[in-house]
Amino acid sequence: MRTLLLGLDGTCHPVLDPLLDDGLLPTLESVFERSVTGALTSQLPPWTPSAWPSLYTGVNPGKHGVYGFLRFDGYDYDVVDATDVRAHSLWELLDYHDKSSVVVNVPVTAPASEIDGAVIPGYVSPEDPPGHPEGILDDVREAIGEYSVYGPMDTPGEAELGDIAAHTRTRGDAFAYLVDRFDPDFGFLEFQQTDTVFHRRPTDEAAIECVFSSVDDAVATALEAADPDNVVVVSDHGIGEYNGYEIRVNECLRDWDLLEATAGGEGMPSWDAIARRRLQRGESGEKPSPGVLERGVSLLASVGVTSQRIEAVLEPLGLAEFVASVAPTDAVRAGTEQVDFPASQAYMRDRIELGVRLNVAGREPDGVVGPDEYDAVRDTVIERFSALEDPDGRPVFEAVFPREDVFEGPYVEDAPDVVVVPREFENFLNGSLLGERFGTPRESWNHKRDGLVAATGPDIDGDESLADAHLFDIAPTVLATLGVPRSDLMDGRPLSVVDPTPAETYPDYEDSGRATRDDHEVADRLAHLGYLDES
Repeated sequence: MRTLLLGLDGTCHPVLDPLLDDGLLPTLESVFERSVTGALTSQLPPWTPSAWPSLYTGVNPGKHGVYGFLRFDGYDYDVVDATDVRAHSLWELLDYHDKSSVVVNVPVTAPASEIDGAVIPGYVSPEDPPGHPEGILDDVREAIGEYSVYGPMDTPGEAELGDIAAHTRTRGDAFAYLVDRFDPDFGFLEFQQTDTVFHRRPTDEAAIECVFSSVDDAVATALEAADPDNVVVVSDHGIGEYNGYEIRVNECLRDWDLLEATAGGEGMPSWDAIARRRLQRGESGEKPSPGVLERGVSLLASVGVTSQRIEAVLEPLGLAEFVASVAPTDAVRAGTEQVDFPASQAYMRDRIELGVRLNVAGREPDGVVGPDEYDAVRDTVIERFSALEDPDGRPVFEAVFPREDVFEGPYVEDAPDVVVVPREFENFLNGSLLGERFGTPRESWNHKRDGLVAATGPDIDGDESLADAHLFDIAPTVLATLGVPRSDLMDGRPLSVVDPTPAETYPDYEDSGRATRDDHEVADRLAHLGYLDES
């Protein structure tokens, strides 16, 4: 193998360095000791479903089209997949130059593209994703035993450390099997649990050490199988403590008379309901008929007895958590006050996007903001959030932008109209209506802007610096190590540690050679991890 790209989701030097210093990661330590290393600045938004596509295409979301976990069609939505990434991946460009690849567990790669080699999709795919070639996942399971896209920490309940370690090591085993079978020029192996552990168990040192030590074992397996000339280690973003506030963006918009609320189940449905009814069981996307309990709770909500008000009564009595644990999710949703999207001027749809969308007439089905009002309403949103201060008198956001100041390309129209950047990424965004603008972050750890990059091998100049390395630079850098020209559409450039290859004009991207998505069981996992608001 000429080049192996290792992806450690959500990993940054403040997280990794103490583990290296304690001698817990001998394989990664040996790689880093030989490498030139540095911080890797992520994009906006610095979250898995958009950041990994940006890394493996070398272009910003305005050119590939994915901004978060969701795609939107009017007020409807669905979980994104690889058909939404409308730019060439680096393994597709390698295939164009007759070089083969093995790609394992990389997010947003299902359904897989047809290349010389193999693709086993990762995060944001169904549990049994359509890989390439057809039947390859079955072959992997037959060769190594159990292999699953999602791990023990991705589902509710307290996962055992042994199960976590075994799941993580299967990544290395699957990769080694595929390398032996396909003998590729390029390999890409990603680990998602390095991020998940900080969302689920951020203060559990045993769990953190378990995840990273098992990743180290899997990396050792991959290195032994591939014997690569070059090794590049990257992360899509960093992670760390959130010491600020939870910012209820839609509550702010409601206070500013830009958002309307509704009760009785007519707003955004819960992702638990979507996953169980439409995605896991293969039912249609139509709104399911409510049951008797749901209709009753919905009627109460319509006269003001909402789930939020009930919780406010139960909380001082110590009963809120118990009632939440036994109440059916659909019934809670039916009684929850929610955003009335058609009636609102502005709203946050998906907090992962870091943005606010306007309800524009002629663009949304029931838009209320006329095209001649667009600039004025958007300017108002920008001014309000730019001036917003937390209860301590500090600015909530370090920047608030119109979308065209952040993104460039043919898919800018798919972006939120306003992009908000939390101050030092210490404030947690929430789109739910909870009665107050500010609260305690629901997660004590979350994403930061700086990840990491390390590179070693004969095509890497160890005397050069990785200062100012950006997420978009990884794809052209990897291509350079294989002597393949980068696309002239890429926003990134080869890092100074490699001899750059020239830019080339490739054929227009076409969504061909991909299977049609026919199943998703992913939305409930995303809600469980806190990525999607449940009301």
